[in-house]
Amino acid sequence: MVNFSGLDFIFRFLPVFLLIYSLVPSRYRDAVLFVGSLVFYASGARFFVLLLIALVFVNYAFGDSLWIMPGIAHRAWHKRLLFMIVAFDVFVLVLFKVLALFLGSSLFPLGLSFFIFKMLSFQADMYNGVIQKRPDFFQTAAYFTMFPQVTQGPIMRFEQGWVERPTNIRRRREFVERTLSIQKVEDGIIFFVMGLGMKVLIADRLGILWNEIVKIGFESISTPLAWLGAYGYSMQLYFDFWGYSLMAGGLGLMLGFRFIQNFTHPYAAGSVSDFYRRWHATLGSWFRDYIYIPLGGSRGGALTTIRNLMVVWLLTGFWHGGTLNFVIWGLVLGLIIIWEKFAVRGLLERFPLIGHLHVIILIPLTWVIFAVTSLKDLGMYFSRLFPFFGTGVAVNRGDFLKYLGIYWPFLLFSFVLCLPIPYNMLVWKRNKSPVILFLFAVFWLSVYFSSISEGNPFMYFSF
Repeated sequence: MVNFSGLDFIFRFLPVFLLIYSLVPSRYRDAVLFVGSLVFYASGARFFVLLLIALVFVNYAFGDSLWIMPGIAHRAWHKRLLFMIVAFDVFVLVLFKVLALFLGSSLFPLGLSFFIFKMLSFQADMYNGVIQKRPDFFQTAAYFTMFPQVTQGPIMRFEQGWVERPTNIRRRREFVERTLSIQKVEDGIIFFVMGLGMKVLIADRLGILWNEIVKIGFESISTPLAWLGAYGYSMQLYFDFWGYSLMAGGLGLMLGFRFIQNFTHPYAAGSVSDFYRRWHATLGSWFRDYIYIPLGGSRGGALTTIRNLMVVWLLTGFWHGGTLNFVIWGLVLGLIIIWEKFAVRGLLERFPLIGHLHVIILIPLTWVIFAVTSLKDLGMYFSRLFPFFGTGVAVNRGDFLKYLGIYWPFLLFSFVLCLPIPYNMLVWKRNKSPVILFLFAVFWLSVYFSSISEGNPFMYFSF
């Protein structure tokens, strides 16, 4: 049921939960969201729900102790409390990553990387006075566990869901009540269906291409097929995670929250740096605000900036996985971004086409590093991508045309949706009859494919 594209979620859990959530008085909705989210999480994580509950209580207790009245100075024990809870949360995350690495991935709790990061940002924001009104237990618990985000994000900040604003001339602040409306529900359904279509009709279909390449064996594919596989995997990952993010944002709208934008057409970016400002934006802003800027950001000169960028990207690689390929992936991206920032910045500004080529060529190559966990297999795949360093190009010359003939419609649709205009037109015209009819067809076609398949989990369930 934790899979948003699953029929149990779409036709059972979601309608029942929305009905209960809309009928209860607003003051009880956080409690309903917390309980419903635990039911949702337990359906896919079983005993790990006990870990989630324990982390909720521990983090609420520490956060409540960290909160101080606006304008009151911190005391020394506040800093010690902050250090203790940050160390505890990081220890839990590292512990389970190590257990998963050495004893099996089944030991890694579903969504741990995401809700631990929400807990860490909550503690920092409580300490720094960003959260200016003391939240109660159910507000905090609902924020940590809310089912649209608990498994894969986005990594929403507390103040994005429980907004504060001045209420009178004394500038006292209060939590603004989330409002449920027909318009929000309609918009939420539209974004949910758009994401569902991206996941089921594009990402899952392209996933079959990558699985076929893995079954063939990297040593047996031609160079053209190796490049086709790299681009196919890139699009699979993109539409899987973007689709999930749209579904999560749509569910948030149905619950009265604001829409959290996690992707902004990254493949239209003018550089790799710009790509990662647009890709998984909530994770990028988290690392910027809680790691990069506290380390000094770019304020200490070139060497300090380089050090801080490498720290951030090494941590990003480790956050995604404990195997060496993820560390290499983070290092490579850090080096590319440093190269863009210090070596070719002027060139990219003068000739934007070069920046777009950086994205189009380098990003799929980095996703290969991301996808292939075995260093031996990774070396073999790159020898197929660049045959003058490896075994030569004359391997299964006909395989490229065979698989291109099968998967070209999905590759074409993915290319079109990488452009900002088609998606933006759907969003701008979402209440028009042709768009509604189109999304109606997308929904039932997605339901059909979900019903005849085993229900492919979202790719970021693994991280």
